[in-house]
Amino acid sequence: MSTRAVGTQAEDFAAHFLQQQGIRILARNYYTPYGEIDLIAQDGEYLAFVEVKARRSGSITRPAEAVDRRKQRRIIRSAVCYCVEQPQQLQPRFDVFEIVMGKGSPFSVQSCQYIKNAYEVTNDESF
Repeated sequence: MSTRAVGTQAEDFAAHFLQQQGIRILARNYYTPYGEIDLIAQDGEYLAFVEVKARRSGSITRPAEAVDRRKQRRIIRSAVCYCVEQPQQLQPRFDVFEIVMGKGSPFSVQSCQYIKNAYEVTNDESF
Protein backbone atom coordinates (compact mmCIF):
# COMPACT_ATOMS: atom_id res chain seq x y z
CA MET A 1 0.00 0.00 0.00
CA SER A 2 1.43 3.40 -0.99
CA THR A 3 2.23 6.11 1.54
CA ARG A 4 -0.45 8.31 -0.02
CA ALA A 5 -3.07 5.56 0.32
CA VAL A 6 -2.15 5.00 3.97
CA GLY A 7 -2.33 8.76 4.57
CA THR A 8 -5.78 8.98 3.01
CA GLN A 9 -7.06 6.07 5.09
CA ALA A 10 -5.55 7.59 8.24
CA GLU A 11 -7.25 10.92 7.51
CA ASP A 12 -10.57 9.13 6.84
CA PHE A 13 -10.23 7.28 10.15
CA ALA A 14 -9.36 10.47 12.06
CA ALA A 15 -12.24 12.45 10.50
CA HIS A 16 -14.72 9.70 11.36
CA PHE A 17 -13.36 9.39 14.91
CA LEU A 18 -13.61 13.15 15.48
CA GLN A 19 -17.13 13.29 14.09
CA GLN A 20 -18.12 10.50 16.49
CA GLN A 21 -16.85 12.80 19.29
CA GLY A 22 -19.16 15.61 18.11
CA ILE A 23 -16.43 17.56 16.34
CA ARG A 24 -17.51 19.12 13.04
CA ILE A 25 -15.12 18.76 10.08
CA LEU A 26 -15.01 22.04 8.14
CA ALA A 27 -12.31 21.21 5.58
CA ARG A 28 -10.01 18.38 4.52
CA ASN A 29 -6.67 18.66 2.76
CA TYR A 30 -6.61 22.46 2.79
CA TYR A 31 -3.75 23.56 0.52
CA THR A 32 -1.80 26.83 0.62
CA PRO A 33 1.59 27.90 -0.77
CA TYR A 34 3.02 26.95 2.65
CA GLY A 35 1.68 23.41 2.74
CA GLU A 36 -1.38 21.39 3.62
CA ILE A 37 -3.58 21.06 6.67
CA ASP A 38 -5.07 17.58 6.91
CA LEU A 39 -8.26 18.48 8.79
CA ILE A 40 -9.84 21.72 9.94
CA ALA A 41 -12.57 21.22 12.49
CA GLN A 42 -14.84 23.04 14.90
CA ASP A 43 -14.60 21.68 18.42
CA GLY A 44 -16.95 23.83 20.48
CA GLU A 45 -15.41 27.30 20.66
CA TYR A 46 -12.17 26.14 18.98
CA LEU A 47 -11.07 26.05 15.36
CA ALA A 48 -8.82 23.00 15.34
CA PHE A 49 -6.11 22.60 12.73
CA VAL A 50 -5.40 18.87 12.85
CA GLU A 51 -2.30 17.12 11.54
CA VAL A 52 -2.87 13.38 11.12
CA LYS A 53 0.22 11.18 11.55
CA ALA A 54 0.33 7.40 11.22
CA ARG A 55 3.16 4.97 11.92
CA ARG A 56 3.43 1.20 12.02
CA SER A 57 3.71 -0.44 15.42
CA GLY A 58 7.31 -0.96 16.40
CA SER A 59 8.35 2.39 14.92
CA ILE A 60 11.19 4.05 16.79
CA THR A 61 9.28 7.31 17.22
CA ARG A 62 5.70 8.22 18.05
CA PRO A 63 3.70 9.64 15.15
CA ALA A 64 3.36 13.06 16.82
CA GLU A 65 7.13 13.42 16.92
CA ALA A 66 7.08 13.82 13.13
CA VAL A 67 5.36 17.17 13.61
CA ASP A 68 8.58 19.08 14.21
CA ARG A 69 9.01 22.87 14.44
CA ARG A 70 9.41 23.18 10.67
CA LYS A 71 6.14 21.32 10.05
CA GLN A 72 4.44 23.32 12.80
CA ARG A 73 5.48 26.61 11.16
CA ARG A 74 4.05 25.47 7.83
CA ILE A 75 0.76 24.49 9.44
CA ILE A 76 0.59 27.79 11.36
CA ARG A 77 1.19 29.78 8.17
CA SER A 78 -1.45 27.75 6.36
CA ALA A 79 -3.84 28.30 9.28
CA VAL A 80 -3.34 32.07 8.94
CA CYS A 81 -4.32 31.76 5.25
CA TYR A 82 -7.47 29.85 6.21
CA CYS A 83 -8.43 32.43 8.85
CA VAL A 84 -8.00 35.26 6.33
CA GLU A 85 -10.13 33.42 3.73
CA GLN A 86 -12.71 32.14 6.23
CA PRO A 87 -12.98 34.67 9.08
CA GLN A 88 -14.01 32.97 12.31
CA GLN A 89 -14.88 33.98 15.84
CA LEU A 90 -13.41 30.70 17.05
CA GLN A 91 -10.17 30.38 19.01
CA PRO A 92 -7.51 28.61 16.87
CA ARG A 93 -5.89 25.47 18.23
CA PHE A 94 -3.26 23.13 16.79
CA ASP A 95 -3.86 19.42 17.30
CA VAL A 96 -2.24 16.16 16.27
CA PHE A 97 -4.10 12.92 15.66
CA GLU A 98 -1.76 9.94 16.12
CA ILE A 99 -2.46 6.53 14.66
CA VAL A 100 -0.40 3.44 15.35
CA MET A 101 -1.10 0.82 12.72
CA GLY A 102 -0.68 -2.90 12.99
CA LYS A 103 2.09 -4.57 11.05
CA GLY A 104 1.29 -5.92 7.65
CA SER A 105 -0.22 -4.66 4.44
CA PRO A 106 -3.85 -3.71 5.10
CA PHE A 107 -4.64 -0.56 7.06
CA SER A 108 -5.47 -1.58 10.61
CA VAL A 109 -5.51 0.71 13.62
CA GLN A 110 -3.81 -0.68 16.69
CA SER A 111 -4.26 2.51 18.71
CA CYS A 112 -4.99 6.18 18.27
CA GLN A 113 -4.66 9.33 20.32
CA TYR A 114 -6.09 12.78 19.72
CA ILE A 115 -3.72 15.39 21.16
CA LYS A 116 -5.47 18.71 21.60
CA ASN A 117 -3.30 21.83 21.70
CA ALA A 118 -0.25 19.77 20.73
CA TYR A 119 1.75 22.95 20.08
CA GLU A 120 1.25 26.70 20.20
CA VAL A 121 2.21 29.76 18.20
CA THR A 122 5.16 31.45 19.87
CA ASN A 123 6.34 35.05 19.72
CA ASP A 124 9.37 34.05 17.66
CA GLU A 125 7.22 32.90 14.70
CA SER A 126 8.15 34.71 11.51
CA PHE A 127 5.44 34.97 8.91
